Amino acid sequence: MRLYPESAYLQLEFDKVRNLLAEHCQSEYAREKAQQLRIHTRKDFIDVELKQSHEYSQLIKNGIYFPNDYILNLSKELKLLSIPGAVLSGEQFLQIRKLAESMEKIFRWFDNERRTAYDALARVIGHTYYEKVIIELIDDVLDEYGQVKDNASPELRDIRQNLYRKRNELRRVFEKIVAKLNKQGYLAEIEESFMSGRKVVAVFAEQKRTVKGILHGESDSRKTAFVEPEETIELNNQVYELENEERKEVHRLLRELTARLSSYASLLTAYHIVVGEYDFIRAKAKFSADIKGEYPAVVDKAHIHLVQACHPLLYLYNQRSQKPTIPVTITLDEAKRVLVISGPNAGGKTVTLKTVGLLQMMVQSGLLVPVHPSSQFGIFKQLMIHIGDTQSLEFELSTYSSHLIHMKYFMENANGKTLFFIDELGSGSDPNLGGAFAEVILQELAKKHSFGIVTTHYLNLKVMAGKTPGIINGAMAFDEKHLQPQYKLLIGKPGSSYTFSIAERIGLDKGLINRARNLVDDDQFRLDKLLNRTEQDLRDLEKKEKTVQQALKENERLKKEMEQVLNKEKHRQQVEMLKEQNRISEERIAYLKDMERKLKQMLIEWRKEEDKNKVIKQMHALLFKKNEQKAVSKMQKKIDSKFTEVGGEIKVGDKVKMKRNHQVGEVIEMRGKRAVVKIGLLPMQVEVGDLVVVKEKAEN
Repeated sequence: MRLYPESAYLQLEFDKVRNLLAEHCQSEYAREKAQQLRIHTRKDFIDVELKQSHEYSQLIKNGIYFPNDYILNLSKELKLLSIPGAVLSGEQFLQIRKLAESMEKIFRWFDNERRTAYDALARVIGHTYYEKVIIELIDDVLDEYGQVKDNASPELRDIRQNLYRKRNELRRVFEKIVAKLNKQGYLAEIEESFMSGRKVVAVFAEQKRTVKGILHGESDSRKTAFVEPEETIELNNQVYELENEERKEVHRLLRELTARLSSYASLLTAYHIVVGEYDFIRAKAKFSADIKGEYPAVVDKAHIHLVQACHPLLYLYNQRSQKPTIPVTITLDEAKRVLVISGPNAGGKTVTLKTVGLLQMMVQSGLLVPVHPSSQFGIFKQLMIHIGDTQSLEFELSTYSSHLIHMKYFMENANGKTLFFIDELGSGSDPNLGGAFAEVILQELAKKHSFGIVTTHYLNLKVMAGKTPGIINGAMAFDEKHLQPQYKLLIGKPGSSYTFSIAERIGLDKGLINRARNLVDDDQFRLDKLLNRTEQDLRDLEKKEKTVQQALKENERLKKEMEQVLNKEKHRQQVEMLKEQNRISEERIAYLKDMERKLKQMLIEWRKEEDKNKVIKQMHALLFKKNEQKAVSKMQKKIDSKFTEVGGEIKVGDKVKMKRNHQVGEVIEMRGKRAVVKIGLLPMQVEVGDLVVVKEKAEN
């Protein structure tokens, strides 16, 4: 993105964002990338970087481990690796091994499922591959402490074995000499010492000529002399030669290992970049957590739709001070490209302007921003800003001259992919003349189809914004009663500067205020007063709208509760209806079973009875229910005349009466809650509850 002026990133405090991001970086690569944070203008770059930040932030939120533990700064080692004849130390090789090991863990972490779920993070390793030979080559030569192994070569193994034997032999000879000299009282210290890499004994200075050997030096006090005994000179020489051979062989092996790994220098450099990239992405994710950053949508056109957006630096400051941050909601599209914000000083106009500018730069840099996820950001190719007093002493330019030079650049270079910000447009000159120029500048920028935000106190700009296509008014809310800014942007209406209201509230002499009012044009005064009243009415309407919205929400809640109650009642009624239907079905089944039994009994009687007409009448009455009630009543009277109900527990052999059809039979078997009753010649099962024990009446 092209910035004008070059200090635009300072004016919008983008440098502070870079510094905060760099604090989360652990590698030099990531810190350098954070300090040189690029603002992209290609959607594919922006999408990838935003998605990478989002995916890593999801890993952090969900507590999922990602294997980028090693923070390695290996620029020097990798540069040496690519230089012919260079030799790396064992410790440097261990660092390179850690780099390869870290890459192995990263490649293992990205299984097929995670490559799909975190495809943006997987793209970082998409251009490289894991080579296991690197670790194998290092492990063949070095141990876990970075020391060359004994078996790294046959020569080294033989040298170290000889060295081990000679050192043991030297130790035994030396111990004998120390014991002998100590017994003679020549030793100043019984512990062994080393001078120039050779074993020496510490004797009293007056005895230095008594002990045969080579004098290597004396102590600072000259009371102690260090002598290499004659008996150990040859052994010391042999140990020294073997140690020298060992150093040469170790150096040869390290040089050979460096040469072998040099063929992987470019791959290891790619590994180093990958680890640095993941460190940088992690830093972006942690920074987004600090500012409550979200993943907004990005569209490939000039467009701004911010929902509940906060200035990230102001949010961090207010969080430390335990103060709330008032979010702002702004939409700039083809129909309304330029927003003119008016209102009193210290009301939040400049903060709103800076919020939009800084968030736009952050999104195009791949950073998550503190907005509602439904927000949309377009892509702009150049950003222009003019904030504050830019008076230039060097070029002898006044404030207004400098202002016009900036506006000249804006008008000449702005286009449909430009996002501009102008604080106090037209200030620094005569209000009438400056206001006229400001109006012309704003019209010209609108014709260029540029997008931007302008702050002003000029009434003519407020009027112009209300009637010019593509330009809209906005105002910062102000509590006139308590003389406090509310830091809330109201779109669609211009705002008053509250000049006289503020003067009255702070106790300025009323006579002075009236004199000032008399100097102001009547129309202008009436317009400012109208703006005051309109803004207050608008806030009253907003309060009423909030009350109505709360009432609507309450009504909606009550409606849902009522629907739940109705649904429960409906369900209960359906259950009751099903129960009733089941009861009726049971009664019908019982009736049909009773009918079946009666028909079978009539069939038996038909076979036995000679008077067939009698049986036919019974069947006719049964099937067509003719005089059914009379028959039942007659049968009941007949049964009651012969039997008396006695009740009690039903047992096998008891005479029982069926409560439904008043027939009497004998219990021949009990089956739990049912009894097998023989009525006539046909046995049938009847619920015990439908039976009552009866006893025949005695004949008179």
